[in-house]
Amino acid sequence: MASMSKVADWIGVSAPLLDVEITEVSGIEAANANSVVFAVDEATLKKALASTAGTILANRNLEEADLPLDPRVLWVGDAKYAFAVVGKHLRGRAFEAGVHPSAVVGKDVVIGIGTRVGPGAVLEEGVVVGRDCNLSARVVIHSGTALGDRVIVQAGAVLGSTGFGYARNGQTGEYLIFPQQGRLIVEDDVEIGANTTIDRGALGETRIGRGTKIDNLVHIGHNCTIGKHVVIAAQTGISGSSVVEDEAILGGQVGIGEHATVGTGVILGGGAGVLSGKKMRGPGEVFWGRPARPLKEYLRDLARLKQR
Repeated sequence: MASMSKVADWIGVSAPLLDVEITEVSGIEAANANSVVFAVDEATLKKALASTAGTILANRNLEEADLPLDPRVLWVGDAKYAFAVVGKHLRGRAFEAGVHPSAVVGKDVVIGIGTRVGPGAVLEEGVVVGRDCNLSARVVIHSGTALGDRVIVQAGAVLGSTGFGYARNGQTGEYLIFPQQGRLIVEDDVEIGANTTIDRGALGETRIGRGTKIDNLVHIGHNCTIGKHVVIAAQTGISGSSVVEDEAILGGQVGIGEHATVGTGVILGGGAGVLSGKKMRGPGEVFWGRPARPLKEYLRDLARLKQR
């Protein structure tokens, strides 16, 4: 619970004329006098104003709309983000610190203050986990893995597993596993979805940059470097030694070959395929298709196919 003034403080705006008590974030249809809702366009703002919501977060560019003044409205730069900030504060810590009795914790493991290790989790020898992390049920963290602070790992994820790298005998055709003895480093504020797997480095390291968010059922191969504030959607697979630079966005079912590079701010649409060794550059540029190419080129190719 918080006052409307406190909400204004959380999102960095001026104190409101009202000071009602707020207990929840809500959709507009289900809102009541103790709810916070948000609006990013004029149509949604009209619905919010007609609702019983106690506080309305609205994009500042809507102030010029021909709508009645309402003391419930807090004008912000990005109402959706402000709504998320309020939700986080109202929710508080969603877990209690501690190690569940059924968890298995190996020798010389370091667990930071405020961290939760859930039921059935396994932390192998020498694993390091920072402060205020939340490791859900049946998470497995292999030796050679270090997590920063405030890392969230959903149920069933496996971190630091052996990479898929083999050397082949040219005479017999036999495959022999290449040494997989590197590390996995997960920086602060990373979130990792359920049943996602991230391999350790072979001889070097795999690194997940600060603030990156990874969905369920994602696989990241050995020696990959994922930058800061990257978003990776479900069923994406990234082959070994590839690089995804800061603030890139990868849609669902993206496939990336080995030694490829996805540049800073690049967007890969769902199902896009990046060939091994390919470099995708251009902040904010959207690539789509298999093989991935600039969106305009992809749409032009589709139009040509329809004409045949």
